[in-house]
Amino acid sequence: MKRKKGLAGMIFMAAMSLALCACGGSGDPSGSKGGDAADVNTEVSGKVVIYTSMYEDIIDNMQDKLEEVFPNVEVEFFQGGSGTIQSKVTAEMKSGRLGCDILMVAEPSYSLELKEKNILHAHDFADKDKLVFDYDPEGYWYPVRVCNMVLAYNPEKNDISALPKSLKEFAEDKSMKGRLSMSNPLTSGTAFSSVVGLLDRYGEDYFKALGEQDVAIESGSVALTKLETGECSEIMVLEESVLKKREEEGSSLEVIYPEDGSIPVPSPIMIIDEKYSANSNIEAAEAIEDFYLSPEGQKLIVNGWMYGVRSDVKDTPYDGKELSEVLKNIISVDWEKCYKERDTIRTMFEEYVTVPAE
Repeated sequence: MKRKKGLAGMIFMAAMSLALCACGGSGDPSGSKGGDAADVNTEVSGKVVIYTSMYEDIIDNMQDKLEEVFPNVEVEFFQGGSGTIQSKVTAEMKSGRLGCDILMVAEPSYSLELKEKNILHAHDFADKDKLVFDYDPEGYWYPVRVCNMVLAYNPEKNDISALPKSLKEFAEDKSMKGRLSMSNPLTSGTAFSSVVGLLDRYGEDYFKALGEQDVAIESGSVALTKLETGECSEIMVLEESVLKKREEEGSSLEVIYPEDGSIPVPSPIMIIDEKYSANSNIEAAEAIEDFYLSPEGQKLIVNGWMYGVRSDVKDTPYDGKELSEVLKNIISVDWEKCYKERDTIRTMFEEYVTVPAE
């Protein structure tokens, strides 16, 4: 298996599936007909290219399982931030064909855009009734993982009693000036989703206040390092990044679940239409999508410190809350607004907050 480096306002379904009640059943990596998700699928073959914004080491952790389940399929990954992937797809569409067969991006608004452009292939996933989050009713995209935007701090460097406990305070607590960090919404899909949610909740004044805080705009890895050294007192970051460091490195960094709500972002998986896809291998692409949405595939997601999307998969990320608990207090995001007003919102952010040149 090779890897290259380099989406109307939707809502959460059925009051978050009534605290994720178990529904039974299981997915099937070999199709949408049920069965053991761990079964080896030797019926599909050929090549499938996946563009994804998941972290590289999480992709690495999934490769062995994909090779085991699909021994006759060559799966190649291209990993990049949401901005990078969107730019790549835009450039490739000029030639009439993309370099990928599957997209796994950070947030749903891009799926809305690609569906509108008739680039996606509709696939009827049999266990869609078990999905906790909204999906395209025609099968053009499904949520596959949930990334959760939270706050984080280092208890070895700062007393939590002196830190902001909400995203609102994060922007308004003057004692935090020059001591805060967040990801770049111009390149990060989850960061942009958070900006849209915060804009709807608090208005433009939130970002004016954020700019006055001299918040650093940088990658999550840089922010986490600054948190460890004490250069930053608090950061806005994906929960998975903190949980990963706690498990792998024994880090003392801790998550603060904001009092005004964290921002869960359901990240979609979608198949490119055969006439635009790199390998026109729809059968294999459907099988891989089914696998990622199956209980077995969802466990891989949870093992990557993210939340799953099925009501019948109860696993939680290492040291994380149960998803049902997270969903009790959230700032929701208007995904159609993310798509339709993307450029306007990015310009607004840049007006108030200093963003480093790439």
